[in-house]
Amino acid sequence: MAAYQAAVRPDGTGTGAAVIEFTNVSGQPCLLSGHPSVAGAGNGSPEHNSPLSVTPSGAESPVRVAPGGKAWVKLTFVQVQGEADGYCESGSHPVVYPTLVVGLPGAGSHQVALDDGQFAECDNKVTVTAVSAAKPS
Repeated sequence: MAAYQAAVRPDGTGTGAAVIEFTNVSGQPCLLSGHPSVAGAGNGSPEHNSPLSVTPSGAESPVRVAPGGKAWVKLTFVQVQGEADGYCESGSHPVVYPTLVVGLPGAGSHQVALDDGQFAECDNKVTVTAVSAAKPS
């Protein structure tokens, strides 16, 4: 599993949007479907994870992933504004997670780090696309 900043993301200084890439590392095809669950990782302790409120986007349809093949989801966060520590337009405090725990129905939950920084968000909310065979921008 890999995570990187999405090319298309909301204005602001936080993460804004990230693409999560799933790779089938087994020797058999697998079937992925649905919208992921997302939580801020709790410093290596699952009972301390902070689940984010997920808003699903897009229709679900099963994606067959061949051995070595890939599938993707896109996470769009409520964007952090400003410089340095930043601020949230809602008045809440920005939250930064070094890693997220992303789960897909039938595929388990996996911890993932952003390839070039940390996940920053406001309001503990995320909009998620359904798993797709097409790489999102």
